[in-house]
This record gives sequence, C-alpha cells and structure tokens, in this order.
Amino acid sequence: MVTRKTTAAKTTAGKTAARKTAAAMPVEAASTAAASNGDSAKGAKKGMPALPSLADLGKLVEKFKLPGIDVNAIVESQRKDMEALAEANRQAYEGIKALAQRRNEILQEALVQWQDAMKDATGKDALSKRTEMAKKGVQQAIANFRELAEMEAQSRGKAWKVLQDRFQENVSNLQKLLKPK
Repeated sequence: MVTRKTTAAKTTAGKTAARKTAAAMPVEAASTAAASNGDSAKGAKKGMPALPSLADLGKLVEKFKLPGIDVNAIVESQRKDMEALAEANRQAYEGIKALAQRRNEILQEALVQWQDAMKDATGKDALSKRTEMAKKGVQQAIANFRELAEMEAQSRGKAWKVLQDRFQENVSNLQKLLKPK
C-alpha cells in the first residue's frame, strides 16, 4: 500500500515538473522540440501535425510492397474522389450564388412595385387598385417562391449527381476487383 502511494506521488510530481518545464520553455525551443518529434514547423505553429498528401501516402504504402495491391490505383481512386467532392462543392456554391442573386433581383422588383403602388394610393379607385395590387403581389410572391425552390432543387441535384456518378464508378471498380479470375 505504501509503495502505491509513493509511486503515485512520484508520477504526479514528474508530470507537474514536466508542465513547469514546458511552460518555462521559450516558444522557439518548443517549436524546435516539436519539429524534432516528427511534426513539421508549419504543424507546430498551428498545434497540429501536417497531414501527408496522397502521393506521400502512396510512397509509404509502396515501401511495404504488398502483393496483389495496386497502390497507384488506390491513390488515383482517392484523387478522383477528392476531385468529385471539389466539383460537387463548386456546383453547390454556384447554385447558392445564383439563388442569392435572383432573390436580390426579386426583392428589388418588389420594392419598385411597392413604390409604384404607393404613388397610386390616392384617387377615386384607390381601394380597388389596392385590392388588385395586393392580389397581384400575392400571386407574384408565390411565383417567385416557386422559382427559387426550383433553382435550389436544380442546384442540389447537380451537386448530388457529381457524387452519385463517382459512387457508381467506385462500385463498378469494386465489382471488377471482386470478380473471380
């Protein structure tokens, strides 16, 4: 029992001393120590190690020379996956941008219509004009909402199609690999 307490006390004292040493260490020495531990200088600045590229991973796997595994094909497949994700992201961004642009146009058109309606708010037929303008405004709002919803659906569909195509390609490649020879 005494031994456990002594060991625990030594461990706690060791951790405390290590924290004090690390806190007292200058920033330059800390980054040098991190770099010597295998982290890159760039990763040490952010507090995270740098991630290897797909090419680096391919070279690493090639060192093991696993029989029956085409490392280049795996790396190429991952590259295509990343390209598909990037393309889907680009499609989504373009769709959102077009949607926002159209929404702004609709708001400007509505403002102009509202200003015109306010100019005609006086006169003999003011009540009938207001009623007619309100009816047209509601119809226009429904049409605009429908247009924006269709634009959003098309944008989402385009981005999703890119990912579906890549998934189908991966399934096809997997089926080829699993066929008995």
